[in-house]
Amino acid sequence: MTLHHTIKQWIAQTLSIDDDVVLEYPGDATHGDFATNVALIYAKQSGKNPRELAEEFVTKLNVVLEHFDFFESIQVAGPGFINFKLKPEIFSSVIEKINSVGVTFGERTEVSGKKVVVEYTQPNVMKEFHVGHMMNNIIGEAVSRIIESGGAEVVRATYHGDVGLHVAKAVWGVINMGVGTDITIKILGEAYAHGAKLYETDERAKAEIIEINKKIYNKSDEQINILYETGRQVSLHYFESIYTRLGSTFNYHFYESESGPLGKKIVEEFVEHKVFEVSDGAVVFKGESFGLHTRVYVSSLGLPTYEAKEVGLMQIKRDLFSPFDLSITVTANEQDAFFKVVEKSLEQVFPELNEKLLHLSHGMLRLPSGKMSSRTGDVFRAEDIIDTVKESAKEKIKDSLISREREDVIAEIVALGAIKYSILRQAIGGDVVFDVSKALSLEGDSGPYLQYATVRASTVLRKAEGLIHANSELPRGWRTTHVERLLERFPHTLRKSAGEYAPHTLVTYLTELAGSFNSFYGNHKIIDVTDTSAPYKLAITRSFVNVMTSGLHTLGIQVPEVM
Repeated sequence: MTLHHTIKQWIAQTLSIDDDVVLEYPGDATHGDFATNVALIYAKQSGKNPRELAEEFVTKLNVVLEHFDFFESIQVAGPGFINFKLKPEIFSSVIEKINSVGVTFGERTEVSGKKVVVEYTQPNVMKEFHVGHMMNNIIGEAVSRIIESGGAEVVRATYHGDVGLHVAKAVWGVINMGVGTDITIKILGEAYAHGAKLYETDERAKAEIIEINKKIYNKSDEQINILYETGRQVSLHYFESIYTRLGSTFNYHFYESESGPLGKKIVEEFVEHKVFEVSDGAVVFKGESFGLHTRVYVSSLGLPTYEAKEVGLMQIKRDLFSPFDLSITVTANEQDAFFKVVEKSLEQVFPELNEKLLHLSHGMLRLPSGKMSSRTGDVFRAEDIIDTVKESAKEKIKDSLISREREDVIAEIVALGAIKYSILRQAIGGDVVFDVSKALSLEGDSGPYLQYATVRASTVLRKAEGLIHANSELPRGWRTTHVERLLERFPHTLRKSAGEYAPHTLVTYLTELAGSFNSFYGNHKIIDVTDTSAPYKLAITRSFVNVMTSGLHTLGIQVPEVM
């Protein structure tokens, strides 16, 4: 249980309040360490003067304060706010706890025993792994880690479109390029682009691609099967190499080739249950009765659509993971309308899933014009973005005393930190404009800024070895610093981020924490054997490293050894 939650419970119990108490961290430290508007809320209900009620509440709180020895003062402020100032010893005890448990500080148990399935990334075989997939992966991985911090079991899954017209276009392209089975990811990209173009401009090519699509579904042509399976494996191996770079590992990989036939079967069965109905030879879900729109689940050709494949996918998830408490799907917001209908249909087919489905949608990753060009001219590959940022990172560290091999590793870590921070720094849903120079800035509001602050603090710890031993004992006359206040807030921030599925809340916190430590570093001489407060300042520094390392890891961001 976090300190924030403990204090909320104490206030509610002491004042005999049933409703959830709003307890906030004031922006100005002179207003205390916590503040609540509980008197303002209850004054409206009771008809009392808010400030007078606040004074009554403070009197009650002070009566039992000796049994809850946390506060230096509890005071009424303004029209009826109640401000709480913690004792400095509370912060020193937090510092002691952080350093005793290390990077596990912040882990909680409020959702222990819960199982959450998170599906994200979803690249289609025989197509480029583009920046949209990368953005999705970064968000999905961060959300997964944030949920795990509360004690839940998280099952990570990705879903591949390994059948469909896009695959047929690529196979047609491979055949017409005459490359045989000597297929590489580069050839697949070119083959798909070639097939996609001719599908739109050449009627004969279109007809051939449609026929190939049927043969892939039916597995009726041995040569096409060989090309299909070869290209499929090349794609999946390529995807794994990018997952490794991004630092994500999936527990399960699902495929449309498996979910499609199953989804079609279920949809057709539920026509009898009036969930779906036949219309012009197709099977559809009439969403209008739910304030939505109609979507086709089985085409007039008898093929399952993406919608039916989602039904099959959910059946697979139920078979593997039930009972689960929540199933989260992360996609781009261009699929919002699709998922509103699909989730409603899933609730009709599987009633136990009501309120257990969550769709998290994100915007697009956009690049300033003229700053970066894609290999194909229209699709920005994830690898191109990572490599471009990595080269820029190398330029920044090339004059440092780092070996060429370590330089490459550090540049990769810094580049990925810059990209991930840029994507996670704002609320999920909006577009992200990615500017390489801003993303790599060490001036603040960037991934490298957070990494550098952590590396700087780690360097202080190394320099202090053998000279000063960190100690969380509060020095005489010590005045609580802002960095101490922020360190105490870490578990609450993680809890808030998890409850709202909001990585940006954690990003904002870590950015403020890094800034507060940099100010602390600038205003305090930490390594000074003649200073009696040096051991405590060193303990604060160690706590900062632990929390920053933990917080960045939760976002999927590594900290390099040096920068």
